[in-house]
Amino acid sequence: MRAEAIAAMLPYLADNYANPSGSHRFSRQARQVVDEARETVAAVVGCKPGEVVFTGCGSESDNAAILGAVRRHGGIAVCSAAEHHAVLHCVEHLGGRVVAVDSAGSIDLTALREVLIAAADDSSGGVSVVAVMAVNNEVGTMTDLAAAAKVIRRFAPRAIVHTDAVQAACWLDLRTVWSHVDTLALSAHKFGGPKGVGVLIVREGVLLEPLVMGGGQERDRRSGTHNTAGIVATAEALRLTDLERETERVRIGRLRDRLLTGLSVIDGLRVTVPSETAVPGVLHLCLADVESEALLYLLDEANICASAASACASGAMEPSHVLAAMGIDPEWSRGALRLSLGHTTTEGDIDRAIAVITGSVNRLRELSHRLRH
Repeated sequence: MRAEAIAAMLPYLADNYANPSGSHRFSRQARQVVDEARETVAAVVGCKPGEVVFTGCGSESDNAAILGAVRRHGGIAVCSAAEHHAVLHCVEHLGGRVVAVDSAGSIDLTALREVLIAAADDSSGGVSVVAVMAVNNEVGTMTDLAAAAKVIRRFAPRAIVHTDAVQAACWLDLRTVWSHVDTLALSAHKFGGPKGVGVLIVREGVLLEPLVMGGGQERDRRSGTHNTAGIVATAEALRLTDLERETERVRIGRLRDRLLTGLSVIDGLRVTVPSETAVPGVLHLCLADVESEALLYLLDEANICASAASACASGAMEPSHVLAAMGIDPEWSRGALRLSLGHTTTEGDIDRAIAVITGSVNRLRELSHRLRH
C-alpha cells in the first residue's frame, strides 16, 4: 500500500468509525467522506460520481457486471478466452460464448464478430453483455478497446460492454478506457490501495441485477455496510496513481527494459509478449528446459517474489489458460515466469533479480544435466 493511502484510512479505523448508512451526525460525517471518495474516483475515471459503485474486490465487480447483466436482461454473455477467471468463469457458468484470442492474448475481432452474428441468429435471446479486458492480468497485453467496442456496437448493439480494467489503472488513462465501455471494474490493491476494496463503474441508464441485496446501499446496486476506511484509502491511492502515471510509465518502462536486457543472456529465453504491446509493469517470459515450480522455489528462497501465472490462482501450479489460449506450446509454458514491477520497484531490485534468476536457471539446468548423465 501507498503510505498516503494508509494515512488516509487510519482515522476511519479508530476515531471516525460510524456507519455511513446511519442517521446521526457521526454517520453523516462518514457518509460525506464516502461521497468525497466517490467524486475523486469519478474524476480519475471520467465518469459521473453517481456511476461509481464501491464493492469488495475486482472479482466481485466483474461478477456483478456479467451475472447482473444476464439476470436482468436475459440472453447470453460473451468474453475472450484470455480473461481473468472472475469473468471467464461467470461466462462459462451462464453457458455463454468464449472467443478466441490472437498470439498476444488480445481478443480476435474476426472471431468476435462471428460469435456475435451467430448469437443474434440463435434462440438464446441475443447477447446481453460482452467482456473485453483492458490489460491482460497475466501477460500484460493492452487491448484495442476502441476496435473491440466498434465490433460489439455494430453486431450486438443492445449488449453491455464490460471491461476488467483491474490491471490497467497504473498504466492507462482510465478516461480513455471508460469512453468505450458501459461498465468497468477496478481493484484497489493493484494501484497501492488496500486489499478487499473494488470499484464497479456503471454508466447511467445501464441496469444490472444486484448480486448483494439487503440494505439498499449504492443506490440498490450493491447492498452492505460501507468499508469507509478502505474506500477513503482507495480514492487517495487512485488519485496519486493518476497524478504520477506518465512519469511512472517512463520510469518503470526503463526498469522493465533493464530487466529484460539483463535476463537476455539466458539461453532458451522467450519473451511472451513484445514490450510495445504490453504495459511496463509486467514482463512475462518462457524458459526452455526449466520447470516453473522448481524455479519459483529457488526464487522464493532468495526473497525474489515472482509467479508462473496470475497471483489470483491460489498458488496452484496449473497450466495457464491464458498461454493455452494464445497458442503457446506446452513445452514453453511449463517454464513460464511472470515478473511484476510497480511504484516500489528500484534499480537495485532489478539488478538483484537479474542475478538471482540467472543463477537459479543455470543451477536447475546443471542439476538436470547431471541427472540425465
